[in-house]
Amino acid sequence: MTDTHWLFGDQLGPSFLEPGDRGPARDARVVMIESRSVFRRRRFHRAKAHLVLSAMRHRAAELGDRVTYVRADTYREGLRNAVGDGGVTVHHPTSRAALRLVRSLGDVTVLPPRGFLVGPEEFAAWADGQRALRMENFYRHVRRDHDVLMDGGEPAGGTWNLDHENRRPPPRGARTLAAPPPYRPREDAIDEEVRHDLDRWERDGDVSFVGRDGPRAFPADRRQALAALRRFLDHRLAGFGAHEDAVLAADGTMSHSLLSTSLNLGLLDPAECVEGAEAVWREGGAPLNSVEGFVRQIAGWREYVWHLYWYFGEEYRASNALGHTGALPDWWQELDADAVSARCVATALRQVRDTGWTHHIPRLMILGSYALQRGWDPAAVTDWFHRGFVDGYDWVMLPNVVGMSQYADGGRMTTKPYTSGGAYIDRMSDLCGPCPYRPDRRVGEDACPFTAGYWALLHRHRERFGRNHRMAQPVRGLDRLRDLPALLEQERRRGSGPP
Repeated sequence: MTDTHWLFGDQLGPSFLEPGDRGPARDARVVMIESRSVFRRRRFHRAKAHLVLSAMRHRAAELGDRVTYVRADTYREGLRNAVGDGGVTVHHPTSRAALRLVRSLGDVTVLPPRGFLVGPEEFAAWADGQRALRMENFYRHVRRDHDVLMDGGEPAGGTWNLDHENRRPPPRGARTLAAPPPYRPREDAIDEEVRHDLDRWERDGDVSFVGRDGPRAFPADRRQALAALRRFLDHRLAGFGAHEDAVLAADGTMSHSLLSTSLNLGLLDPAECVEGAEAVWREGGAPLNSVEGFVRQIAGWREYVWHLYWYFGEEYRASNALGHTGALPDWWQELDADAVSARCVATALRQVRDTGWTHHIPRLMILGSYALQRGWDPAAVTDWFHRGFVDGYDWVMLPNVVGMSQYADGGRMTTKPYTSGGAYIDRMSDLCGPCPYRPDRRVGEDACPFTAGYWALLHRHRERFGRNHRMAQPVRGLDRLRDLPALLEQERRRGSGPP
């Protein structure tokens, strides 16, 4: 086996250097490549660029003399400078573009992927035997086969899914959940160097970013990632479940784990996260609904999305079952929350602008739902989520946005579009009270953009949604809207301007 191993910037944990038949040579030299062209091609969030570069440089510092760290314009140039014509191993990259690159380079051996619980062969064997690829069925498969939250052959507590216990609205009158604060890392000299470089690249006009670069909020090395995991398990997991779908304007993190960046950079392994959560439950440190909800996010949804990315094939990227072609407006592209009056959209957009992160409900039911109702191009929406979120990668966002958020695959991944009127946002958040729009109004100056947008979306796709058993009833509700013509004209005038 070759004696040089290439680490991508999302393969930064110890498992990616474990030797063996399916890993690099024990004494393999390591090469890491920092490619400037990645940032030149697309406008990423400044905090994301900072986190990725900081994490890569922290890993290089840990590896010391073992690593050759190359700063180059492209990966191809960097690999040529580092190893010349020598052979290289690399674990299966996480994007199709990166996989195409490594397969075009000649003497590069692609090893199996790491950083996930389920291997590609296992997923394919499961998927090939399914009539429909539903996450719940896959999640149960993972639980059984990997003995996660199981008591013998039965799910712990006798129930597979405790989602019904995890949909409570925020406590009435509370501004925050009053959860213990999450782990926050301290910046160091490497962060100072990264910030200096990013500032210089921007000044030189070489790259351009969106969003703000505040103090780094997420772990950039293995030690910090383990501290973040321990902080969540010991102090925040117990309060996670019940309100995991709730939104509070003044509490963006609530009891969420904030571990997605560490998992997606490879700093944490999913097995240690789910095993740690299960151990807390078995020791009586957290209720089952919180633990099951967290385990489902990682052993269920994260695994499911990773494998669908590869299983569906590259053509999935072009899915556009609803024929949406609208361009993303400038205020959205620039994260201009101050241009927005609708408090839910402004709050979610502001958090993305300032941190590059929001939890799953603002992503899905506010930002994603708004894009769906406006009829924006799903490929452009996918790219926006990929560039704008610190935990966003191609494999993460393509199924999540095309399938889950924008329903652009026509139901291959989910049974219905995930969108709603303002009543859902009002029930699950404190965002509607001070808002100039009213969730129960669909026409008029104070008409909620989500309430009106929901009915306009149903009207636009009435025939398709009317054939969906989960959408047929609300579609029939269109017949009871005497003000539908006025609503449609109102939404036509609203267009894609800031709500």
